[in-house]
Amino acid sequence: MRVLLFGIAKDIAGAPFIMAEGITTVAELKVWLYKQYPALQKLRSLMIAVNKVYAADVDVLKPEDEIAIIPPVSGG
Repeated sequence: MRVLLFGIAKDIAGAPFIMAEGITTVAELKVWLYKQYPALQKLRSLMIAVNKVYAADVDVLKPEDEIAIIPPVSGG
């Protein structure tokens, strides 16, 4: 599945998107991301959006889903 990355998450991965396989839930995706990119664990928070809606750890992922990794946002 294709995972879009934004902000500092994109900088950490070095790409605007990554491919992940064999992942069925948001929780599994987070574990995989932290294993592949340990620097992501240092972020204050990390939100996952599935089909443009923030997702919970228990949400099931399908290969056709649009998945986005959204790091903390700053600004005013």
